[in-house]
Amino acid sequence: MIRVMIVDDQALVRAGFAMLVRSQPDLTVVAECADGQQCVDTLARVEADVVLMDVRMPRMDGIEATRIIAEHDCATRVLVLTTFDLDEYAFTALRAGASGFLLKDAPPEDLLAAIRTVHAGDAVIAPSTTRRLVETYVRSAPVVGALLDRTAALTDREREVWVAIARGLTNSEIAEALFVSETTVKTHVGHILAKTGVRDRVALVVLAYQTGAVALP
Repeated sequence: MIRVMIVDDQALVRAGFAMLVRSQPDLTVVAECADGQQCVDTLARVEADVVLMDVRMPRMDGIEATRIIAEHDCATRVLVLTTFDLDEYAFTALRAGASGFLLKDAPPEDLLAAIRTVHAGDAVIAPSTTRRLVETYVRSAPVVGALLDRTAALTDREREVWVAIARGLTNSEIAEALFVSETTVKTHVGHILAKTGVRDRVALVVLAYQTGAVALP
C-alpha cells in the first residue's frame, strides 16, 4: 500500500485529490495538510511514501517544505503539483529535492501513474516543461570536476543504463533493450546513484546532459 500525504491550502483541492487517491486499491491517504509547515510537522509523526505538494501556500511554501523533507528523509518522495506551467517552479522544486513535477490539470490517470512512478524511485516531469527545464538546469549549473570523476568510475554497462535513463526509458524498457532482467537494471541504477552521489533519477538525467553523455535535442 502506497501511503500518500496531500498538501494544499485549498480544502476543495485536497478533497478532490483525496477522493481520487482513495479510489485506488493500492493507495491510501495518511494525512492532509494546509501548508508546508503543517506538512513537515505531520511527517514527524506520520509516515508517508509520497507527498503531493502544492507550491504557493501560506506560512511555508511547497519548495521550502520539499527542501526540508529531502534533507531529513530520503524515504519520502515529493511530487510537486502546481497550476503554473513556469520553468522557475519546476527548476526550483527539483533543485530542492522533488522527485517529480506535474500540473494540476493533468488527467487523473496521469496523476495516479505519477504517484506510483515516484514511489518506485523513478522521476516524473510534466512533458510541457521537460526540455526547457533540462536546458535551464544545464546552463545554470556548470559541471564540477568531481562529478566528472564520479561518472568516469561507471562501468560500460552502467553508462548504458545511465544514458537510457536520461533518454526517458523506464526500468522495464531498459531491461528489454539490454536483454537483462528488471532486477539487474535496478541493481545498476543503485550502483550509478552510489558512484555519482546524486539523489535520484532526476539528478541523473540532469547530470547526463551536463556532462555531455546525452546531447540536448
